[in-house]
Amino acid sequence: MNYGPDDGPDDGHHGSRPARPEEGAPTVGGTARRRTDADTGPPTPGTALSPPIRRRPVAAALMLGMALAALDSTVISTAIPQIVGDLGGFSVFSWLFSGYLLAVTVSLPVYGKISDTFGRKPVLLFGIVLFLLGSLLCAGAWNMGSLIAFRVVQGLGGGALQGTVQVIAADLYPLEERPKIQARLSSVWALSAVAGPVIGGLLAGYTDWRWIFLINLPVGAVALLLIVRHLHEPNRDGARGAGVDWAGALAIFATGGLLLTALVQGGVAWAWLSAPSLALFAGSAACAAATVFIERRAAEPIIPGWVWRRRTISAVNLALAALGLLMIAPTVFLPTYGQSVLGLGPIAAGFVLSAMTLSWPISAALSSRVYNRIGFRRCAITGIAFAALVLLAFPLLPYPGANPDAAWQPALIMLALGAALGLFQLPLIIWVQSSVRWAERGTATASILFCRLVGQCVGAAVFGAVANATLAARLDEAPPAIRTGLPDDLDGVSRALEHPATLTDQAADYLRRAVDTAVDHVYVGSAGAAVLALLALLFLAPRRTTAGPDGKLGAVGAAGAEGAGGADGRDGTEGADEQAQTAG
Repeated sequence: MNYGPDDGPDDGHHGSRPARPEEGAPTVGGTARRRTDADTGPPTPGTALSPPIRRRPVAAALMLGMALAALDSTVISTAIPQIVGDLGGFSVFSWLFSGYLLAVTVSLPVYGKISDTFGRKPVLLFGIVLFLLGSLLCAGAWNMGSLIAFRVVQGLGGGALQGTVQVIAADLYPLEERPKIQARLSSVWALSAVAGPVIGGLLAGYTDWRWIFLINLPVGAVALLLIVRHLHEPNRDGARGAGVDWAGALAIFATGGLLLTALVQGGVAWAWLSAPSLALFAGSAACAAATVFIERRAAEPIIPGWVWRRRTISAVNLALAALGLLMIAPTVFLPTYGQSVLGLGPIAAGFVLSAMTLSWPISAALSSRVYNRIGFRRCAITGIAFAALVLLAFPLLPYPGANPDAAWQPALIMLALGAALGLFQLPLIIWVQSSVRWAERGTATASILFCRLVGQCVGAAVFGAVANATLAARLDEAPPAIRTGLPDDLDGVSRALEHPATLTDQAADYLRRAVDTAVDHVYVGSAGAAVLALLALLFLAPRRTTAGPDGKLGAVGAAGAEGAGGADGRDGTEGADEQAQTAG
């Protein structure tokens, strides 16, 4: 229920006086939002947002901002041949993706802390402007080196977009409404996964690849206008005096940059045990030690110790890192399976993957009906347990051979996987965002997004090694009659199967079976990652809520039975969103 500025329920401590707006919370259309999450002082039983229609421009801006970051991850993929043909640099073009991912990942914790200190709006505006500047520079790139550098600029803006959009959505919407806005944001990612490669291919094929970056400008301009006009936050002059731990930010940048470079390039640009890999891992370890030293002495650390001391946040961080690990199987290896084993074209193979992106947001939107009955933790456990079973079902599929008609089988698997992960991811994000104060929400949200991205990098390295090792073993076992001329890695096998006329029927079938086996092993590994997430929730995540910030018990149905570590680092002092709904 939405209360107006002059009415509302008893705040639990001061008779019938209306509750005060949450400290630091945004206003929409100039009206303050009531406190609904953990904050100093008592929780209030409800929210006092402006009427929903006044939130729509901000929600539209958030979706546009998310679209900028989401499309940029997919739209460039189909234009790579045109970009390489124009600029050259085939040997380093993978850094168009790696550089962007590195910049997003290492900047997320910094933006999270800054948004807690200075407010969400300036961080989001800065991120959009920086992203658009990077897009404009990319469109004017003169060689591959400059394009990679400008993609890094884009990634630094994308880090602000990805984290801050999620935090503002949590600020604006109370607990019972968050699944709706989060499902909309998930739908943006789903649509981008399907539409991005198509848009990129059309722009590169019929205009010029530079338009891939230029189309960001009008979209970003509309998002900027909506944010400036409709999102209002209180002044936070007091918070500004605390400053930002720039030494810690630099140390985090260095640690993340060296580690992710080692993970992304290891086994690709150089061998895992080569001097570059060892030097990068050693450098990242040294920087990590320096980061701990700096952060423990900083007045306002970028990554505060409570992020890892609170069992809820640490459990969710580990679970979503496992999710990032898990997601490599469908997003990276399923398209290869579709093209190399089933004989599908690139677009058709992408549509097999899109089945997951269609069911995921629908499941996420409906997840509130589940976690309001059984709790965040149990809802997520149900989702990830089902996901593990789905992933294990993939290797049980019969070998299809080059049969495009069999594509419905992996598509059905992906449909079920999306439904399972919708029950898993969104409740965990909402659980964390609802368990912290406004001034901690940016840092907490950034930490879980950061862990998921690191999990993706680790997954790409680990499962890439698993796939290549499986293929190498299968190729070594090939009959002597077909062994000569066979490729020795997944990329080489995929290229060979794209031109089957160069292979005998026996060799082509053997390669398809080798790819099928390699992808099966990757899916088994992904099921193992799902089990790791399950174990983190079973044994690390707290099961009960005790006292909230006001010292009272509270819950939303069964959800209240599963609490979180408190603001002081102890279990059971969070969960005020749940308490707010039943207080009074």
